[in-house]
Amino acid sequence: RIIQWKKDDTTNGHVVAGGKVKGNGLHQLKTPTDVLIDKETDSLIICDRGNRRVVRWSRRSGTTQGEILIDNIDCWGLAMDEQRYLYVSDEGKYEVRRINWVKRMALS
Repeated sequence: RIIQWKKDDTTNGHVVAGGKVKGNGLHQLKTPTDVLIDKETDSLIICDRGNRRVVRWSRRSGTTQGEILIDNIDCWGLAMDEQRYLYVSDEGKYEVRRINWVKRMALS
């Protein structure tokens, strides 16, 4: 799960993605290894390594599940550049994938 903590409040974190129990449902995560904030869509992009996928979770209140962006990937890390290309490391294939995030968003 992914927990959000406010800057000056170290006692009241709240779960923003993944629920309370690990698993493979769209409302769950299993061994997340990296997360980034996409400010353009106000969402979290998460390497859900245990489920071999990259998911997106909206940061808007009421979100109860993620959306699969990439599956069948041994993801480890994420990055996004100024042109909104998403870079995803695939440990199983020893490569970094570059994804045209803007084009992919338009197709979905």
